[in-house]
Order: sequence, then structure tokens, then C-alpha cells
Amino acid sequence: MPVKVIIPMPLRQYTEKRDAVELEAATVAEALVGLTKKYEGLRKHLYNEEGRLRSFVNIYLNDEDIRYLQSDKTPLNENDVISIVPSIAGGHTLRCICS
Repeated sequence: MPVKVIIPMPLRQYTEKRDAVELEAATVAEALVGLTKKYEGLRKHLYNEEGRLRSFVNIYLNDEDIRYLQSDKTPLNENDVISIVPSIAGGHTLRCICS
């Protein structure tokens, strides 16, 4: 069944600048495997050396974090939307200049 995978801006360079990709898949895992087969350069940004999703990559299915569903085994329905959301870390250290 067709599902849409939303690609975040930092990863679009690996998907021919596409902001979304439509795939046929029955589970979230199948969709991500299909995506990384179609765009091989994307794989190293989503998966670690052991083949697991990187800890800083969050996957949402229709606005729900798959970690609270059935993880990557979560079944898909026609027209579902999967969003890849990389965690953002870092920032500035604030210093107080007090008189």
C-alpha cells in the first residue's frame, strides 16, 4: 500500500532534493528499507553499523512516535505518513555578566 515518507531538510541532499517519497510498504521497517534501497546514501544517516536506527533519528507515523507503537514493526495503512525527525542537539552556553 502506498505511504509517504517526509524527508527532513538536512537529508534531502541524499534523496535528489525530494521533500517526500512515496513507497509501497506494509510496515515502518519495510518503508525505511525501501527508502534506503532507493537512496543508498541515506542509509548511513539513518542506521548504525549494527543495522539499528540511530539513536538521534526519530520516526513518526501520522504524528505518533513509533517507539510508543510497535516500533519499526508498526503496520501501515494506505496513505499513512512517516516523518523522519533528526534530534537537534547543541546550543550556546549562556554566561551571566553580573555587576
